[in-house]
Amino acid sequence: MKGKEILSPSRTSPAWWREIKKNRAMFLMLLPGVLVLLLYNYLPMFGIIIAFKNFMFYDGNFFTSLFKSEWIGLRNFEFLFKTPDAFVITRNTLLYNLVFITSCTIVSLAFAIMLNEIRSRKLSRFYQGSMFLPYFLSWIVASYLLYSFISPDKGFINMTILKSLGKQPIAWYSEPKYWPYIIVLINGWKWIGNNCIIYLASIIGIDQEFYEAARIDGASRWQQVIHITLPQITPVIIVMFLIFVGRIFNSDLGLFYQVPRNAGMLYPVTQTIDVYVFNSLMRMGDIGMSSAAALYQSVVGFITIVAANYAVRKIDPDSAIF
Repeated sequence: MKGKEILSPSRTSPAWWREIKKNRAMFLMLLPGVLVLLLYNYLPMFGIIIAFKNFMFYDGNFFTSLFKSEWIGLRNFEFLFKTPDAFVITRNTLLYNLVFITSCTIVSLAFAIMLNEIRSRKLSRFYQGSMFLPYFLSWIVASYLLYSFISPDKGFINMTILKSLGKQPIAWYSEPKYWPYIIVLINGWKWIGNNCIIYLASIIGIDQEFYEAARIDGASRWQQVIHITLPQITPVIIVMFLIFVGRIFNSDLGLFYQVPRNAGMLYPVTQTIDVYVFNSLMRMGDIGMSSAAALYQSVVGFITIVAANYAVRKIDPDSAIF
């Protein structure tokens, strides 16, 4: 009509709908990932209520059992915190994760920097592949590889090294004092290659003009690493650090259960929250208690990662992930 502006349908539709129509191909590519995220990360969150119930199966139907089971409040959490082993499993979980974060970050960065200095592409790929291979091995395979070295009666260390030195064989699976070092070493063996590749990819992406300018100014290789490489990949280091911190109250069940072969003599140094919950679930079948432990770990992990990100934001706002 004359005197009135006629708005096109595209202008009257919401902004989010116009965005979807404009980039519909990319949103279609995103759809499978979103569905997987909803299916495996958000849909199971309805099961949180199991942590507050005495879960019992009724007629073999999970949903019927979920609603018919008795509400018991925080009693499942009391079982976890009032156990005599509560201090030991919490201490082990925290201290091991702190050592893993520190050692894996430092060693992975060192290897990434050294690999970047190798000029032969064949050698560089060989070293990368060799370091990355353990990441693909399951903890069961890793446990048998370790057993071949430290088996009390057939292991390489006892039968070859210690025997040639005239020393008595060591009962590795009965001596807790050795296992903090073994756990840290085998965790590094499995994960350092994966982390190294991530850092190496970040280093390769640095603009080479920075290094050329540094060489013209007479900077040594070490000075280039300190003043160019590390500052340029700091955001990646922070993201990796925050990811690890978010799981500081979780432990790898395969590492702490399979590798020590669940030996009771080693519990003081190998039993973490996950191992304790798994053993309790296998012995008593208490699903509510195991759900309470998982919820506790998730909540504490969320609080920890938010606090760590807040600290990073205070120091360097550009490096925070949210």
